[in-house]
Amino acid sequence: MKIGWIKVKTWLISDTHFGHRNILTFKTFDGKIERSLRDFKDVDHMDWTMVANWNKVVGPEDKVYHLGDVAICTWNHLHPILSSLNGRKVLIKGNHDTLKLSQYAQHFYDIRGYHILDGILLAHIPIHPESLSRWKGQVHGHLHANKMKEPFYMNVSVEQINYTPIDFEEVKKYFDTHGRHRTNDVDERKPV
Repeated sequence: MKIGWIKVKTWLISDTHFGHRNILTFKTFDGKIERSLRDFKDVDHMDWTMVANWNKVVGPEDKVYHLGDVAICTWNHLHPILSSLNGRKVLIKGNHDTLKLSQYAQHFYDIRGYHILDGILLAHIPIHPESLSRWKGQVHGHLHANKMKEPFYMNVSVEQINYTPIDFEEVKKYFDTHGRHRTNDVDERKPV
């Protein structure tokens, strides 16, 4: 989409967990070695690295869908972080998004449980594979370093995308080759 001469992009990200000190102690196991889930020296380093990464790619007019678990901290810690992030933000709530809606609404122009974008389901937690037949696939978070085995899921937890929002154009390309082929009569890819 273009606004005037500016090309507006759409971005996705999940599970930033801003302010979550304990996440720095979490471990992950890849089958060979155990390592830290997030390798930052402290929570401020984690938070402001993600802010810098976000603002390197997201323009002021770009749209960002945050697929939940924005933060696990106080509003006083989170407010300046959200104030510094570029873009027009939409929150798809996650299981840790427990602050007041009025607080989130100061920084997110829309707050939802899920969203459908170009035939792709956006939600925090992956849904059962049998429930995906209406969509090309699902973009989700929640699993952090883990992935669903089926190719019609894409995990955009920050651990999967180098702590940087991912361009929705990349996501669409992925689902063009890995997505489910929808067969019902509302399939946008088939003439009616």
